[in-house]
Amino acid sequence: MSLFRNFEARIEGLVEGVFSRAFSSEVQPVELARKLAKEMDSHQTASVSRVYVPNEYTVHLSTDDREKLGGYERSLEQELSGYLLEHARARSYDLLTRPEVKFNTDERLRLGEFGIQTRLVKTPAREGEKPRQAEEGRTMVYSAPPKQKPASPVTSEPTNRLPVAVIETDNRRIEVPGSRAVIGRSDDADCVLPDPNISRRHAELRRSADGQWEIVDMKSTNGIKVNGRRLPSSSLRDGDQVTLGTTTFRFVLER
Repeated sequence: MSLFRNFEARIEGLVEGVFSRAFSSEVQPVELARKLAKEMDSHQTASVSRVYVPNEYTVHLSTDDREKLGGYERSLEQELSGYLLEHARARSYDLLTRPEVKFNTDERLRLGEFGIQTRLVKTPAREGEKPRQAEEGRTMVYSAPPKQKPASPVTSEPTNRLPVAVIETDNRRIEVPGSRAVIGRSDDADCVLPDPNISRRHAELRRSADGQWEIVDMKSTNGIKVNGRRLPSSSLRDGDQVTLGTTTFRFVLER
């Protein structure tokens, strides 16, 4: 495992080093690389003696983030493709072709959000035959982590890292930014759920100093339910089912 971690650090350093100074988007290349590798790991197809992984990856960006790619888009696609190839080799995955990464604009995404969609495409056996492709996987939506301030030179005692809160629906995955986040259908909400039965600012997620989460109704029209019970507020545990409007999501804590 130490050799694999050394490889991950080296290749991520390469991706970050080539583009970080010129890349003005809220979505950073090193974060794209990590999430692309995660999607590869999550979409394995096992045969008798092989483990196949997707070879086509579409990265959906907001309009503003896509524009900020500028003239680096093609170079970044090639760099991320090479990263996925090395990741597959390190994990002993099988690929039908070299991984292909391409960017797409999705106007539904906000600045700093990005989605990844994977697909396993088989090359044609005969000339003129169309490529055979498996059904497209669902698009997983991520939020770019907040930019960190430079580390202080003062040495401090190590602290335990708190788990990341995630909202999971049937077709979306939203990482909760920070310790307080508003959920609603408004574009101004921290976690946007496009359900007409959800209020513009429906509920708020709050994390206490000891890492405990709760959800609080913000005087919404239809209220909130936690594990089927209608409540004005409730503490949340990993795996709890929360219903806002007609949308039910799973509250997940990832360490």
